[in-house]
Amino acid sequence: MLIATTNDIAGHEIDEVYGEVFGLTVRSRNVGSQFGAGLKSMLGGELKGMTKALVDSREQVIERMVEEAQAKGGEAIVAMRFDTSEMGSNWTEICAYGTAVKVRKA
Repeated sequence: MLIATTNDIAGHEIDEVYGEVFGLTVRSRNVGSQFGAGLKSMLGGELKGMTKALVDSREQVIERMVEEAQAKGGEAIVAMRFDTSEMGSNWTEICAYGTAVKVRKA
């Protein structure tokens, strides 16, 4: 599946637009990782556990978005974006969204 953050894909023409598609997950942080992250943030440096969790979450929401696009008949996704928001003190929502389209080589 072609995925672009732009509104078009170089070398392709959009033949049909199937609409907006989403991939969504809500993650909770465990107490151990929050404690470790708190200590690390005092000392400075990358929070590797939190970085890995975010990378894993983004991969998961992209996969879910692609599945939804394929179910609608999409061959590509344009205008793809990520959105992240805090839900309470321990939950984080991660969303990937874009527009499912049918494309052909120009």
